[in-house]
Amino acid sequence: MMEKYEIQKLRELPIEKVAKEMGMKVEHHKALCPFHDDHHASLTFNKTKNSCRCYVCMRSSIGTIDLAMRYLGKDFPAACRWLAGEHQIQLEEDSSGKNFSFGGSSGRGASSGSSSDGSSSGDNSGKSSFDASRYARFFEHPWLNQAARRFLFEERKIDWRVVNWCRLTSWTDKKGINWLQIPYFDTDGRLIGIQNRNLDYKKKKSSSGGGSSEGNVSSEEKNPGEEKEQDAPRFRFPYGARCSIYNLPVVKRLKPGDRLFITEGCSDCWAMLSAGHKAIAIPSATLLKPEDKQLLTDIGRLYQVEFHMFPDQDVPGESLFMQLREMLPQLVHHQLPPGCKDFSEYYLLGAAAPSGSKEPKNK
Repeated sequence: MMEKYEIQKLRELPIEKVAKEMGMKVEHHKALCPFHDDHHASLTFNKTKNSCRCYVCMRSSIGTIDLAMRYLGKDFPAACRWLAGEHQIQLEEDSSGKNFSFGGSSGRGASSGSSSDGSSSGDNSGKSSFDASRYARFFEHPWLNQAARRFLFEERKIDWRVVNWCRLTSWTDKKGINWLQIPYFDTDGRLIGIQNRNLDYKKKKSSSGGGSSEGNVSSEEKNPGEEKEQDAPRFRFPYGARCSIYNLPVVKRLKPGDRLFITEGCSDCWAMLSAGHKAIAIPSATLLKPEDKQLLTDIGRLYQVEFHMFPDQDVPGESLFMQLREMLPQLVHHQLPPGCKDFSEYYLLGAAAPSGSKEPKNK
């Protein structure tokens, strides 16, 4: 069985690149049409719509899959398999390889997903309830759709190397909602949890006029009570997934004396990494579990690192800092500048500067 989001991945492959891979010569968004005796490059490519059309022999534009079908002489399933093979996209087909239809639950969104209240961590089901093998393949070849690229690179200014390191990927559900899929790994790089972030989630502007744009990632992550303009939640989690401390693989790269920043939420962690710092993240100020506290203590003891933190400029942020300082007495407090609620906002002020070149001073 092939899932709808997988077909969308193939449709969003750059059509000019696909044409060149098939042997067509594309110059200035035009090519000789292979479907009739063409001498004047009448096949025109539209990069915006990711389509092509020959105004001589085509009634309408065609997309990437249709182009592959016609040029290679393959049926729909075979063309999809060819495109997937060329671009290292793994397809989920049934064992017989014959039924090639739009599937139901892909496993990416998880039917029992919930919002970010933490109830989806699956603690009541035991650690074995999360089947990592079912999801690991999604992160073997991470792929970002247009919505994810806009969110990460244009709105958040996240360094592409950070995105690669964190193995961020994306998908679109049957309702057309775009999701950023965020994997959680343990220190050895084993998948232990997944968080799906709704990239199309919109908050209603507050009546006070201080409406926050989508730019404030951390505030979206940490205030699950906001009203929504659509039914889909801000976050979804696979059944049994436990989102513990984020970016634990960085621990194996620590050396004695290194500074390790603790952030609140994944987005602040991406910003901190993009700024050139080693960082991990706590899911939220209200979700600091005893096992997380013990893990942080062990990291400090085993790796002899200096812990640093830029608490969010709100009560939950300062509360989290005080909780952490109880077990990490040497935790260094950094003060964000006025007007910046969290490190993500501060990072955006200097995102165009070289990594780490505008580091705030200690309090």
